[in-house]
Amino acid sequence: MKISQLLGILTLIYLLPTNTALAQGSDDGNPDTPDNSRYESIDSLLSIFHIQRSMSDSIIYPEIDSMNIAADLPDSIYIERLSKIVSPVHLAYNKQIRNCIITYTQKYKEKSEAILGLAEYYMPIFEEVFDQYGLPLELKGMAVIESALDPLAVSRFGATGMWQFMYRTGKHYNLNVTSFVDDRRDPFASAHAAAKYLHDLYSVFGDWNLAIAAYNCGEGNVRKAIRRANGKTDYWEIYPYLPHETRGYVPLFVGATYMLHYYKEHGMVPLKADKPIQTDTIMVNRMLHFEQISSLVDIPIQQLRDLNPQYRRDIIPGKEKPYTLTLPYEYTTAFIDKEEEIYAYKDSIYFNPKVLAAPADYSVSTPDGKTKITHKVVKGDTPGGIAQKYKVRLSDLKYWNNIGSKNIIRIGQKLVIYK
Repeated sequence: MKISQLLGILTLIYLLPTNTALAQGSDDGNPDTPDNSRYESIDSLLSIFHIQRSMSDSIIYPEIDSMNIAADLPDSIYIERLSKIVSPVHLAYNKQIRNCIITYTQKYKEKSEAILGLAEYYMPIFEEVFDQYGLPLELKGMAVIESALDPLAVSRFGATGMWQFMYRTGKHYNLNVTSFVDDRRDPFASAHAAAKYLHDLYSVFGDWNLAIAAYNCGEGNVRKAIRRANGKTDYWEIYPYLPHETRGYVPLFVGATYMLHYYKEHGMVPLKADKPIQTDTIMVNRMLHFEQISSLVDIPIQQLRDLNPQYRRDIIPGKEKPYTLTLPYEYTTAFIDKEEEIYAYKDSIYFNPKVLAAPADYSVSTPDGKTKITHKVVKGDTPGGIAQKYKVRLSDLKYWNNIGSKNIIRIGQKLVIYK
């Protein structure tokens, strides 16, 4: 099956509706209602970073306590393989974990292959960061559960990025959010914050499974479960007393860890698409718009967004302080050679005070020569259908209108389209 055909029937999923918002101070304790209906066809993909935004996400909440799926392999093989993963995190095996392994490697095998494709780029970043903090490298698998490796993921509670930080918790761990920059969407910065947060949680509980659970539902909920379990501190002893949506979190973590180690044994092949083989980082200390780079270096603007997801309005506000710009390695020399020309290109237009003061969806478009269209959502509209109607990319439509990873729009909502 061709990739374009495969992606036409797949969605990249959050295998569990994570509840990190609870852990980080949300007042609303209910996860999203499962909804498996939002599937859209995809004609083509430009890069591996575009996968998760070009496909509609649907939440699939596996009821791991009641699932009864026939496994391809006997329990003894799963047990043996898990025992060979040397990690400070205790990787137990039971019915719940078996169901999660099957979920990743059998039931949603093709979707997992899309995640594995993204993992080839993001997991080395997480490993390098976690190693700096002396954390178990297997913790990188938590990002699979949190966001399906989508740096633009936003939960209904406002938790953002691959590690799903709420605003206040993000600020506590040095993730700044401004009108132009959201560090929660930065793969490097958010990984550092997640590492610090997990380090702090481990210092409280002294057990990685409890720290992982607390990342999901909060320190207070784990402490409450320990009290209800008469002071027992083994994860599986307090399992029945944890919030329902958190019980599956550690089993899914073990399932994701298993998948990342043994996907080849299950005949799984990471979904391949074009991506930079090597990237380079440039420090920017002036105002810089992605359109300036794209116009003079001839790099697709979507690729700039994919590599620099932390910039909310296609603008790097370098005059505040130095910021990083990630480029495919092959474009670095061209950028350096034309650097002064790039900064000067239409700067009076891109950084006109009226443009900078406008709502974020305005400045995403090219300030000159584009037509702004307003579409009022009616019954039956979907983001994919609207994008097709106006002949724009779905990722651009979502970007212009701050549509989250679940592709939720409302009847009567006004969407802007730039032609």
